[in-house]
Amino acid sequence: MSTLPTTLPAWLALLESRHAEAVINMGLERVRAVKERLQLAFSCPVIMVAGTNGKGSTCAMLESVLLRAGYKVGLYIKPHFLDFNERARVNGELATDAMLVAAFNAVEAVRGDTVLTYFEFTTLAIMQLLAGAGLDVAILEVGLGGRLDAVNVIDADVAIVTSVDIDHTDYLGDTREAIGFEKAGIFRAGKAAICSDPVPPQSLIDHAAAIGADLWLMGRDFNYSGDKQQWNYGGRSQRRNSLAYPSLRGANQILNASAVLAALEVLKLDLPVGAQEVRTGLVTVELPGRFQVLPGRPTVILDVAHNPHAAAALNQNLGNMGFHPYTYAVFGSMQDKDIDGVIAAMSEHVDHWCLCDLPLPRAASASELAAKVQIVQPEKAERTVNIFADPGQAYANAMSRAGENDRIVVFGSFLTVAGVMAARKSALH
Repeated sequence: MSTLPTTLPAWLALLESRHAEAVINMGLERVRAVKERLQLAFSCPVIMVAGTNGKGSTCAMLESVLLRAGYKVGLYIKPHFLDFNERARVNGELATDAMLVAAFNAVEAVRGDTVLTYFEFTTLAIMQLLAGAGLDVAILEVGLGGRLDAVNVIDADVAIVTSVDIDHTDYLGDTREAIGFEKAGIFRAGKAAICSDPVPPQSLIDHAAAIGADLWLMGRDFNYSGDKQQWNYGGRSQRRNSLAYPSLRGANQILNASAVLAALEVLKLDLPVGAQEVRTGLVTVELPGRFQVLPGRPTVILDVAHNPHAAAALNQNLGNMGFHPYTYAVFGSMQDKDIDGVIAAMSEHVDHWCLCDLPLPRAASASELAAKVQIVQPEKAERTVNIFADPGQAYANAMSRAGENDRIVVFGSFLTVAGVMAARKSALH
C-alpha cells in the first residue's frame, strides 16, 4: 500500500481522484461492511434529518438549542462553502485538520478492497470522528434522499423529514410520492419519525405504518400558532409558549423550528431542555447561505435555493423585505435541476440577471441559463441578461451596477454562493 496522505488537502485530493475512477452501484452494502469493520456506533442519542429543503436550518437550530442547554453536541452537515472542516462540528467548533486526517486514516485502515465514493468515505470518517468524541447527542444531516444515503447505515433515535418536493429526479424519482418513500427510508421501527411538511406524501405515511415507526405529523401530533411578535409550540405532551422567532429568516423556518421542538419533546427524558435555552438557541442560530442578508449597501442576500420549492420561498422572503428599486440576481445551476421552475419562481422580483458558469461538468452553462431566462421570464421594461465565466465575475458586475438602495440576490447551486463567498473573502485580503 502506498504511503497515506498526512494533510487534509492531500487526503481530499486522493479521495477525489479515486471517486473519478469508481463505478458505483447504488446501495448501502459497501458502506455497511466498512462501518462494521470500523465498529462504528454511537453511545448517545442520534437525530437524523432528511428533506428536500430545510435540512441545514433544522440541524443548525437543533445544535444551537442543545449547545445552549449545556450538552456536548456533534453535527455532520453538508456541503461546505469554503473549507471541508465546515462539515464536522464538535461542540460548535469546526473539526480540525488533524481530527479529520485521523478519521480518514481509520476508515482507510479497515476499508480493504471495498470501493467507496468520496461522499461515502468522508461520511464514514466524520461519523467515526463524532462517535469517538464523547458526545451527549449527534445530529446527522442526510445528503440525498434517505433510504440509500450513506448516513442511513446508522439507526437514528429520532428521524426528521423536513419537506418533500421535486429534486434530484435522476436518483429519487419524479413525483412527491416516490421522493417521500426515499426520505422515509431513515425511519426506524419503534422510533420517532417526525415530518414537518404540512402536506406529507401518502407514501411516507404508509412506510412509517408498515415498519411500525412512531409517526409525528405537523397539524396532528404537533403544531404552532403565533402573531407578529412571538409564537407557540404545541406537541403531544408539551407546550412551549412566548417563543421568539428563529434568527434564520424566512416563512418556512417556523415549520423547521416546530420539528426541532418535536424532536426535543421526544428526547425530553434523555436531553431535558428549558424554556430559556430554547428561546436563546433559536434567536442566536446562524447558518450561512440560507436567506443570509449581509451587512452594508447595496443589500446582498445569499441563498442556496436550487429547486422551485426553495426558489418560491426565497421569492416570498424577497417580497417581505420592503422596497428596492432594482434586484440583481447572480445565478448558477446544475443542469439536472428544474431550472425553468426556479427562474419562473424568481421572475417576479428579478430585474437584472448575472448568470454564471460553474466549475463542474454537470453544471448548466451561463448561456443555457440565459436562453431559459429569455423564454421563461416575461419581458420587463428594463430587464438585462448577462453571462459570466464564474460567480465572482457575475457578482462583481452586479456590484458595479447596483445603486446603494438596490439589492443583489446570489442563489442557485451551493457552488454559486460559495464562489461569491470566496470572491468576497479574497477582496478583503
